[in-house]
Amino acid sequence: MMFDAKQVTQQAVNWLKQRFETDGKGCKAVVGISGGKDSTVVAALCVRALGKDRVVGVLMPNGTQRDIADSRAVCSHLGIEKFEINIQTAYDSILEQLAGQIPVTSQSRINLAPRLRMSALYAVAQSVNGRVINTSNLSEAWVGYSTRYGDGAGDFAPLLNLTVTEIIEIGKELGLPEYLVTKAPADGLTGKSDEEKLGFTYAALDEYIRSGVCPNPDFKEKIDSLHAKNLFKTQLMPAFNYKK
Repeated sequence: MMFDAKQVTQQAVNWLKQRFETDGKGCKAVVGISGGKDSTVVAALCVRALGKDRVVGVLMPNGTQRDIADSRAVCSHLGIEKFEINIQTAYDSILEQLAGQIPVTSQSRINLAPRLRMSALYAVAQSVNGRVINTSNLSEAWVGYSTRYGDGAGDFAPLLNLTVTEIIEIGKELGLPEYLVTKAPADGLTGKSDEEKLGFTYAALDEYIRSGVCPNPDFKEKIDSLHAKNLFKTQLMPAFNYKK
């Protein structure tokens, strides 16, 4: 079945309107703006659903961000209010204190930044009467390419059931600058693109998710392995069920 970007875009806008009517009446949408396609599309959907005066963009570099101009361009293009919060001081302070007591792993370093950014987003949201809008997509979630309680957190998630390929089509439907919509995804933490880190392309992943077909056996093995290992990220925290 062919993806109807126009129809899905309108459905996503209607969904956001309903979510805010039910769970955030009168609140603002607070979006972390990375300069990539996901946050750009989410912010644009929120503007269409709520109006630009109810959307706030938050830029959160960790020291120097090479493509910070893209993040600013998103806010300028959409005409939304923005805040810039540099997390470097907090990031360096925590790592410095950890390093004095335990060996700090590379994964700890990588995941600390997204978790600090989510803390900053909630601080902004609670200060402006807002809701934090998650920017994760189905492709990333499928293989666990997110940080639990970091970029995987939020109040509403308009893109979580849409693949990267589909989000690009929505971005085009929204009339967003093409260079932002087609920009190669990267976490901004390791110096590598998402596809370099994952070991397969998003095109192959998206096709596998939607059709169940993956002609490349190496890709299929990697995708299946990551999906199985990271299912816990999409589930609620297990809780002991006390019974009297």
